[in-house]
Amino acid sequence: MAELLDRPAAPVVTSDGAVEVPSAAIEVRVLEAVQNSIGTPQVVNVARGMSLFGEHAAGWLAIGAVGALVDRRRRRDWVSATAAVAVAHAASVGVKRVVRRPRPEHPRVQVLAGTPSKLSFPSAHATSTTAAAIMFGALVRKPLVAALVPPMALSRMVLGVHYPTDVVAGSMLGAAVAVVARRFSRKGNR
Repeated sequence: MAELLDRPAAPVVTSDGAVEVPSAAIEVRVLEAVQNSIGTPQVVNVARGMSLFGEHAAGWLAIGAVGALVDRRRRRDWVSATAAVAVAHAASVGVKRVVRRPRPEHPRVQVLAGTPSKLSFPSAHATSTTAAAIMFGALVRKPLVAALVPPMALSRMVLGVHYPTDVVAGSMLGAAVAVVARRFSRKGNR
């Protein structure tokens, strides 16, 4: 699996003259396009703030703790939702350690933030943000996914610390954890 997700390779000309572009090379082009189109100093500063907020899911865990403290009537729900965010983050870290895909390192991609790990797949920020958006959105009865997930996913690419497939896979993993957690919480409330 790690070989499939390895660093971008150069295009290859086949024996019949066709050019095959490895998907990772396409991902570098997407990162470059994102950085060139929206990577202004102001956007980079916001992305760095989002990175700090999402580091180890700390911002989402803090919001969940506040929800549990303030909303006493639904404290158990807030604790369960926050636990799901923590599980989603842990799952993404586990997948990273298995896949071991290195972070982007290409002359056309600017790395604009430090990271606690050199591993890229999946994006733990996208994972925990998606889980939080689904779980907390259900509690506040607001559709938070569209408002929270795309900005966090884009921020990871603006900073040059994740490939597009990293953030997509992270979001999918976060959604899967949230769906399973919601099913368990519904069964517990019957």
